[in-house]
Amino acid sequence: MTATQLQIGPHTVTPPVVLAPMAGITNAPFRTLCREFSGGKGLFVSEMITTRALVERDAKTMRLIHFDGTEKPRSIQLYGVDPVTVGKAVRMIVDEDLADHIDLNFGCPVPKVTRKGGGSALPYKRHLLRSILREAVTGAGPLPVTMKMRKGIDDDHITYLDAGRIAVEEGVTAIALHGRTAAQHYGGTADWDAIARLKEAVPEIPVLGNGDIWSADDAVRMMRRTGCDGVVVGRGCLGRPWLFGDLVAAFEGGGAPARPTLKEVAAVMRRHAELLAQWLENEERGVIDFRKHVAWYTKGFSVGSEMRKRLAITSSLAELDALLGELDLDQEWPAGADGPRGRTSGRNRVVLPDGWLDDPYDCAGVSADAELDTSGG
Repeated sequence: MTATQLQIGPHTVTPPVVLAPMAGITNAPFRTLCREFSGGKGLFVSEMITTRALVERDAKTMRLIHFDGTEKPRSIQLYGVDPVTVGKAVRMIVDEDLADHIDLNFGCPVPKVTRKGGGSALPYKRHLLRSILREAVTGAGPLPVTMKMRKGIDDDHITYLDAGRIAVEEGVTAIALHGRTAAQHYGGTADWDAIARLKEAVPEIPVLGNGDIWSADDAVRMMRRTGCDGVVVGRGCLGRPWLFGDLVAAFEGGGAPARPTLKEVAAVMRRHAELLAQWLENEERGVIDFRKHVAWYTKGFSVGSEMRKRLAITSSLAELDALLGELDLDQEWPAGADGPRGRTSGRNRVVLPDGWLDDPYDCAGVSADAELDTSGG
């Protein structure tokens, strides 16, 4: 495929590939791994940051917004439900030079968020959505503001086309659409046709597609089928940071996808754990944080459930080294290593505040406890 590029305000992203924010995953160490495999090409977004926590300078949040000196542009995703607080957070980012690009999350389907009117429930309230976007764009000044959203709450309450038009009218620079409703959560199949419809509806700005991109071939197929301007990759890179190298190769017209041996995968696992230890300034905490990645990295390989359990309770780099050394590291890339990873569950019902669906234009605000430290989309 001929190399293409994506324009996010003043930032040119080549190829048009974006790492999706994922809570507890897309921290600085993981972004470093993905950037290394891509040769620094693409756009790598931070974990989702709640605007209230940022404004209040929560210690954990301030760590999460730290960017490596090689990250350019610095891309931060914000989640907020109150226009005033979102505006304060955005102005703080600008005034203190904390990032070069701001993305807003309206895609989180987690019940503890939607039951308070946040995440993927919020775009149903058109006026509230408009107010938040207006505050963000106004406060951002020269920084580009983008947004990520889902199709809607469920099949009877689709919001993405209205939300797309509102975004254009309020000066949003680009939109990413996950082709599922909140009710689908991460189950079923992403609706790529909805991405095509959004692209037709808002030709003024770039539209990025998200959902069911497990390989570079999937990304190329999505762009050809939908006409979207770029892709956002989330669960597809879990335990597969080299996917970004595959994506660069696919968009630049050459190179077969990576098929690392278990020895090569083990080396990436070790580096990932070490980067986490350095970032957290504590080896034990870093290795413990790495545990969640073990099953994703080892998927498809003959490792065995007992060894996976042992790997998932390590608490030092020496322990990790010893266990990785016990593996049959000569294993070639297995057929079962490809395909879906991460959450795949669906939901039949979205938990919402009482009366939420009564009036899509009601300007009722959302309570502060809708801003929880979670992510998704």
